[in-house]
Amino acid sequence: MSETRALASYIVESDYDRLPSDVVAEARRAIVNYVGCALGGCREPAVDIALDAFAPFFGQATAGVLGREERMDPLHAALMNGISSHVHDYDDTTPGNYSHPTSPVASALFAYASANRVSGRDFMHAFILGFEAESRVANAVYPAHYDVGWHMTGTAGVFGAATAIGHLVGLDVQQMVWALGLAATQAAGLREMFGSMGKAFHPGRSAQNGYGAALLAAKGFTAGERGIEGPRGFAAVTAKTYDLTKITQGLGIDFDLRVNTYKPFPCGIVNHPTIDGCIQLHEAHQLATGSVRSVRLRVAPLVLDLCNQQNITVGLQGKFSVYHGAAVGLVCGKAGLGEYSDETVNDPEVKRVREGTTAVGDANLSEDQAHVEVELADGRSLSIFVAESLGNLKRPMSNAQLDVKFRDQAATVLPSAAVDRLLEQCWSIDMLDNVGEIVMGLEVI
Repeated sequence: MSETRALASYIVESDYDRLPSDVVAEARRAIVNYVGCALGGCREPAVDIALDAFAPFFGQATAGVLGREERMDPLHAALMNGISSHVHDYDDTTPGNYSHPTSPVASALFAYASANRVSGRDFMHAFILGFEAESRVANAVYPAHYDVGWHMTGTAGVFGAATAIGHLVGLDVQQMVWALGLAATQAAGLREMFGSMGKAFHPGRSAQNGYGAALLAAKGFTAGERGIEGPRGFAAVTAKTYDLTKITQGLGIDFDLRVNTYKPFPCGIVNHPTIDGCIQLHEAHQLATGSVRSVRLRVAPLVLDLCNQQNITVGLQGKFSVYHGAAVGLVCGKAGLGEYSDETVNDPEVKRVREGTTAVGDANLSEDQAHVEVELADGRSLSIFVAESLGNLKRPMSNAQLDVKFRDQAATVLPSAAVDRLLEQCWSIDMLDNVGEIVMGLEVI
């Protein structure tokens, strides 16, 4: 059996009652994190611009977007959810393939649930299947696919969205094969977009396209039978080397939700060890304005591949600048949403420290590690080695920390009572009779 058909068969035949309880629990954490990120980003200019640009083309207004009052068709709602949930680069990441797996899947699912009645149980089942399909396809082509410049969240995310919506609309195995094939032929997203609104477009478009792929397949719209593994399929065309066994091996036993991580800082995940170390130095030594003369970083080589932006002027660029991460950690003692604003990027003291920071790649360091050396104006030198950064698999964010992150973001658009109610709904989402209550409840606040 081909990998595409084997994956399709697993998706169609999956039994929610046989899912491990720890996987379901991790799925709840992913949803809490996602909804917070979607609310935190829902009023950003990228979302406003996208709504304005596409509003003339909206279909029947049956669906809603998390945190927005506008109504539109579900396909466009999926697009907007995807942009808002990723625009701050605060959503989850699987370090094994550097995908942001929840955004494409949940963005499509919440759009669907806002227009169709979906129980929490069915929503969670579809989400877990979509997450798994996306991450397994990503695993199969990583790292060659990523290294050449594809953005995994866009390219693999479309498979997750197609899987999740396909499960909800009841596709059979043949239809699911077609949905995966239609997803494969729409896989896109370039790393050249990092530092611009184009990056957040990737999970939005993959959510929208995957949703559409499932709807087409449900009506009998055919696709190639070997969209993933064929000689001119997704893997062969987009990766010089790949391992298709990673798609099917351990299906139903091993789940990538178990190796998912949540960001304590809204920026490229490989910056986190540097930021973590710089915040620790700030707190331990009570660094004052003007006290930092220069900073030297040793980081994993991938950091300089992904986050080497130096002459930056806007907040989005700061998310992909390890120099900016070091500067805000040392100057501000924190790295939240405000530290990645245009204002902070152009703050004179942050700019001065950023421009006095150098970085070299060290192949002996993992992507969860960093070495920071700081020279102070008074001649003292400080240093720290971060062996495991906050948020990684060995130092995961707790449920309580996810609550704080959720509240910080949701409070930007909702009153405190609504935040409390929404957080409770997200933690018990699999118990809801109708997940659409989450989106509809937000619309009337």
